[in-house]
Amino acid sequence: MKTIEREVMQVANEAGVVTARRMARDHAIRLGLNLVNQTKLVTAVSELARNMVVYAGGGKVTIEEVEAGIKRGLRITFAYNGPGITDLELAMRDGYTTGGGLGQGLPGSRRLVNEFTINSEVGVGTTVTIIKWK
Repeated sequence: MKTIEREVMQVANEAGVVTARRMARDHAIRLGLNLVNQTKLVTAVSELARNMVVYAGGGKVTIEEVEAGIKRGLRITFAYNGPGITDLELAMRDGYTTGGGLGQGLPGSRRLVNEFTINSEVGVGTTVTIIKWK
């Protein structure tokens, strides 16, 4: 996979979540994603960036325009230090939550994108990478 363009930002609060959403939408528009796919991507970015703020006090968001063969898309990585996730399989189930929400954040975000990868180490942190192809 080849990276065409990369933008990196720190997200530490709700204003940062809003900025990450706006940046993702701007890249999606520039890439030519239709409105439905823009909305899906922005919704996933909002959820994942908010998780960084709520569970770890913030982290880094990297937005990359990528291409693989004839496909072009956006790869967005959310990396944060913090407590990590004890049981990834459980965290990816609908309805499971440790934050008092509906338990739709991680599994819902996975359904909104084409590719979803999560790595977490207890006591170290978590990295979530999503890709939305055009």
